[in-house]
Amino acid sequence: MRMRLATFLTFLMFFNSAAFATDTFQGHAEYDNRFERPQEELFTGKTDTLDKKDDIRMTVSQVIDGSYSLEGDEFFAEVTSDVVSDKGVILPKGTIAHGSIVQVSEAKRLGRNGYINLSFDKLITPDGREIDIEGKMSTKLHPVKEVGKIVATDLGYTAAGGVIGGFFALNALGPAAAIASNGYTIAGGAAIGGTVGLGLSLYRKGKNVLISPGDEIRLKMVSSVDLPVYKEEALQQKELNYPGLDIRIANIVYEKDPFGEVNTITLSLSISNMSKKTISGMDLALVNDYNVVFNPSIFGDTRLLFSQLKPGDRFAGKISFSVNSVKGTYWLMVNDRAKNKPLAKVSLDNAYKHVAKNVKKKNDKLKQGKKNYYKEDDPFDI
Repeated sequence: MRMRLATFLTFLMFFNSAAFATDTFQGHAEYDNRFERPQEELFTGKTDTLDKKDDIRMTVSQVIDGSYSLEGDEFFAEVTSDVVSDKGVILPKGTIAHGSIVQVSEAKRLGRNGYINLSFDKLITPDGREIDIEGKMSTKLHPVKEVGKIVATDLGYTAAGGVIGGFFALNALGPAAAIASNGYTIAGGAAIGGTVGLGLSLYRKGKNVLISPGDEIRLKMVSSVDLPVYKEEALQQKELNYPGLDIRIANIVYEKDPFGEVNTITLSLSISNMSKKTISGMDLALVNDYNVVFNPSIFGDTRLLFSQLKPGDRFAGKISFSVNSVKGTYWLMVNDRAKNKPLAKVSLDNAYKHVAKNVKKKNDKLKQGKKNYYKEDDPFDI
């Protein structure tokens, strides 16, 4: 069933990027008032083109499954990285894209994978502008490349079957029979095994598509559109400061957890506590734009985690946090446990603008995640 306009607007309010300091830690998105200003304060007055060659990185808001999703189903996605032109940012992180599924194909025999074709018709920026676009994204491989992959896999099945068949003949009939027949028993076994392997490859079913929240997709522009260029200060996230407490984020690194998942954010911090409060590493947390709180990870550097910073103390070091996706928008929060409210919030997006290019390059490589969007093989489905 298609989404109604009311659903669209409700979702947009919920999905709006960037949260500001609040007195509670409830699981809802906060309204971002960074853009409640006249346009002359938001934009430089210049324009640049979102071109056909441009790819927009984003992540979907819900699962798109080739086995269950239907043609015509609508969905939303969030832009995960600023789109930057030669003149500056023309599409900020947190922009919402509206799209629909235009074609779905389930996996088929002969190892043919399923695919999904998506189209995009609208972008909604954090400042409330609705931009009509023509964009697309497809998980379908080029026919030549797909045939090459299928042939390579099928040859693997056939070769494996031949090897197994040859070994079976050697073990069943013995070396003497192989010598007496000049190797024909082994060759016969290999031929039978190869035939069985080929049969399995012909019967083998491909994989269905599964795109989950957190998976990076890339919208490919079909037509160009001119957009205004944002002022750098207009994109600064609002922060919450506490008198005498100075927290600076010097570096932000994405890392894999001990299980190989890219869900760890490690911060290099310098903290100067000239306030009247004693701060513990346990008071630090990351909070996203839905006010979901992520506590420090025990798998990272724990010196700050188990430290107390009394008035007059300073600290420089690292602290890690396990999150549900490194592509989100986060703030480093210092919590006042007595009042259960934040003392301070420091934007990771603001700090990330000053991270070294080589670190950003490594982070981007980790953020890409899986590229083929296929479900894992089902051992019972061949």
